[in-house]
Amino acid sequence: MTYAIILAGGKGRRLWPVSRQNMPKQFIDFFGLGRTLLQQTFDRMAKIVPEDNIFVVTREDFQDIARQQLPDLPPSNLILETINRNTAPATLLALRSIYAKETQGNEGMNAQTSAPGCADNERTSVIIIPADQVILREDNFKCAVQRGASYVREHNSVLTIGVTPSRPEPGYGYIQKGDGENDFYHVKSFTEKPDREFARMFIDSGEWLWNTSIYMACFHKLKDHLERILNAEGNHDFSSLLNLSLDMAILEKMEHKAVMQCDFGWADIGTWHGIYEALSTDETDNVVVNTRSRILADDSMHNVVALPDGKFAVLSGLNGYIVAEKDDVLLVCKKEDSSACVRKLLSRIENEDGLEGYI
Repeated sequence: MTYAIILAGGKGRRLWPVSRQNMPKQFIDFFGLGRTLLQQTFDRMAKIVPEDNIFVVTREDFQDIARQQLPDLPPSNLILETINRNTAPATLLALRSIYAKETQGNEGMNAQTSAPGCADNERTSVIIIPADQVILREDNFKCAVQRGASYVREHNSVLTIGVTPSRPEPGYGYIQKGDGENDFYHVKSFTEKPDREFARMFIDSGEWLWNTSIYMACFHKLKDHLERILNAEGNHDFSSLLNLSLDMAILEKMEHKAVMQCDFGWADIGTWHGIYEALSTDETDNVVVNTRSRILADDSMHNVVALPDGKFAVLSGLNGYIVAEKDDVLLVCKKEDSSACVRKLLSRIENEDGLEGYI
């Protein structure tokens, strides 16, 4: 038995202004495909596990949006965070909910058969996946998940999925491969968001992978670890749990973990540069995020353009920029290190009187 947990509580600030605090990126149809990032992730996981086994974690104030976008999700499978406590507490909240649901649902049957419920079964596995990623080769991804599930059940372990980096991206985490074979390696070390020079050294060494933040684990092994590392044993006050990312909780604070090297066309839609990498087809591309908008490019290359439906933009002499418009905000900034640029700009806007509504 395998469960899937989709993490959909992020703020998506690095993709401002298209991603806003009242409608973050996971609820947006970024590419004009008719499905939001959350819906695409749900569709992807529904090809691998039964829909009844998919759980979605999001913030309490987004529950109406999530229910509207996922009408087939069982109501009890939407797990709500009362406050933002990062991805490790969010994952533990979902694991607890799955365990409670399964043990309650199997009480009558177990009393008669003495068989453990699914969440009690040592061979039960779980996959945790963010709601804001692009996966271009769905069949390859499905095969990777099936291989990973077999691995964690056989080794009673926790596994992360890594991909070969294509550029020195300072906005991603990097995993150093240790001993291993057949695409499975011990995790030797983990570095979160190194500066560009270190990222370039990692790539040149050939020893490092991008961390996708997609995890597979034996259900109880991960639940017990998070209960312990978050000081959560016997504590059901979500707001008091440690504010810790799942990446740090596993890759830094778990003694034995492994990484599976995969290739299924992965991109993290967490940065504008990530979107460019996901959609670019050659070195001179201008990427138009929304297929229902158009541009005319004159002597302009390497740009990312995100416009509302029906908008038309003319770019002349522009090289390596982001041009993004949403509602009442237009952003024009350099694509290189755009995450740091957007973070700095948002900080300035937050500190200016009368500008809070633009965030």
